[in-house]
Amino acid sequence: MALYVISVGGSLIVPDEIDTTFLKSFKQFIIKRIEKGDRFVLIAGGGKTCRKYQQAAAEVSGIDNEEKDWLGIHSTRLNAHLLRTIFKIWANPKVITDFEDDIKFDEKILVGAGWKPGCSTDLDAVHVAKKYQGSTIINLSNIDYAYTEDPKLNPKAKKIENISWKDFRKIVGDVWDPGMNAPFDPIASREAEKAKIKVAIMNGRDLNNLNDFLDGKKFNGTLIK
Repeated sequence: MALYVISVGGSLIVPDEIDTTFLKSFKQFIIKRIEKGDRFVLIAGGGKTCRKYQQAAAEVSGIDNEEKDWLGIHSTRLNAHLLRTIFKIWANPKVITDFEDDIKFDEKILVGAGWKPGCSTDLDAVHVAKKYQGSTIINLSNIDYAYTEDPKLNPKAKKIENISWKDFRKIVGDVWDPGMNAPFDPIASREAEKAKIKVAIMNGRDLNNLNDFLDGKKFNGTLIK
């Protein structure tokens, strides 16, 4: 029986409006994997919901980094509650928001969300992987690969298929900024490197590709190790 830690990006759950087409497909995919004996920890991201709240607060009265983080955290918790509701009959009834707790679950799915200021849900995924001796985190978002630079800003940015943590951390840096749009956040990257956890980054809309990865086949995406 395999346990997989999957970070489900907010860009998939709520790209603009809630994407029920994606959620239906993702639900059916997870159910099929569960029927094969797999178990999952799903960590929800905040996506545009997070950024809209942060931008609104900044526009109306200004906002400091801690409040930015808290708005992001609550955005992830709303998205996580949506995931837990969708997977209700298979999931632990509690959304995990404190990753220092002794997390035990017998169900097929455990859902988690934002924890505390100073990091993103990427760090939550690292904590869960460490608790369950998971060797790999799967980071699903709306990008096919991580790049050497933001391809929206530099069309010459190169896609990355395989990279070491040392080289990846040169790209993302060491400082967390609330609302930053890094493929894997700097704090989580540091902790994943320490724990020798691999991270696979791929487009969550291509569920056949995700299936290939889970089956140990060649996949399209970035592997950091």
